[in-house]
Amino acid sequence: MAGVRLSFSGTYLHRPSTSPEGSTHHKPTIVTGGGVTQNLSYWDSIHSDIDSHLKKAIPIREPISVFEPMHHLTFAPPKTTASALCVAACELVGGNREDAIVAASAIHLMHAAIYTHDHLMLTDSVQSESETEPKIRHRFGPNIELLTGDGIFPFGIELLAGSMDPAGENSDKILSAIIEITRAIGSQGMVDGQDSDVEFDQFGGQTRRCLHGCGAACGAILGGGSHEEIERLRRYGVYAGKLQVLLSEMDRNKGSRLQIAEKWRALALEELEYFDSKKIDQISTIVKV
Repeated sequence: MAGVRLSFSGTYLHRPSTSPEGSTHHKPTIVTGGGVTQNLSYWDSIHSDIDSHLKKAIPIREPISVFEPMHHLTFAPPKTTASALCVAACELVGGNREDAIVAASAIHLMHAAIYTHDHLMLTDSVQSESETEPKIRHRFGPNIELLTGDGIFPFGIELLAGSMDPAGENSDKILSAIIEITRAIGSQGMVDGQDSDVEFDQFGGQTRRCLHGCGAACGAILGGGSHEEIERLRRYGVYAGKLQVLLSEMDRNKGSRLQIAEKWRALALEELEYFDSKKIDQISTIVKV
């Protein structure tokens, strides 16, 4: 299943060496490997826009001792499809990419902070046999990485809060997105471990599931989705996060896991049946098995 890891590595959708520019008007490019199909052109365009926003939000500036490690640790981890799903969900319910790009950037920052902490004690040369994710490149000492990782969390919230329209036209949506993110990384998400799933628990990955559900819900909120649309996309995101974890582990005990993957994929696609079938082609590629 080496082909799986070409498209998936944990929660991460890898980009080719060149990323298409622009937005949703790219002609889809379908890439297949090891049974996994991804619309790389669409998802890459979202990641490119998120990167552009974050590079403007976190430039390397004075004090260098603060912003150089923050900038590095923001872009060092692999990409997470949770942030891209935020934009895709927003567009699905009729919103514009610009409506969700700040929230998507904040979700990426949550992912970057978590990833930094998870890989803090791993050296560049040591990797466990079970680890399938690429590790972060350590350019700074563990104390700096720990402190910077802690600082990235509130910066993501600050970034999102700062996007409120002074006229108050999007304030309620932004506040709802902030609540979604803080729940996903706090007491009702990673810490508490709600939404327990016996099948899923054997694979771990609570962080990934929470962030994907959060990303999809935030996108639907910011795109002006109805309560029904928000909840359906939240559940879709949870199943997408589960699949990301499962596919990254697929080469072990492949047969039984493939059955579970097909089950979760079916449940994910069931949530999309509520939407216009002509609009789900792009977002549905994230759960192709």
